[in-house]
Amino acid sequence: MTTAGDIMHHGAQWIPAHETLNRAAEMMRELNVGALPISDENERLCGILTDRDIVVGCVAMGHDPAKVTAGEMAQGTPRWIDANADVSEVLEEMKDHQIRRLPVIENKRLVGMISEADLAQHLTDDQIAAWAESVYAKSTMR
Repeated sequence: MTTAGDIMHHGAQWIPAHETLNRAAEMMRELNVGALPISDENERLCGILTDRDIVVGCVAMGHDPAKVTAGEMAQGTPRWIDANADVSEVLEEMKDHQIRRLPVIENKRLVGMISEADLAQHLTDDQIAAWAESVYAKSTMR
């Protein structure tokens, strides 16, 4: 059985909710990623911040990324998967919620992140095609 822990990108890092979007952008650059999980004061997942969120939700709205916090950008209920979950559960979670990045949690701690690139490296062409069709086809119908 292939698990979320087997296909995830190790070394994912939180951005604390109190940090600014400037700091989040710096972290994204340093880590070469396009998204960061947001943690509350108890290091619990409270959202995910993407580079697009910073540009569209802050900069394009005329807000100062040095004054807006990651926590202010957190919206909705964050989705995550347990490190021991089967890859089929990973795909279902991502399909059902039309998400392209999924934090991986073990013992209530962030241990990794699964992105499209991770799926492409570890799944069959048929699995990737079915996943992409369901995620992208639904998202264009909105």
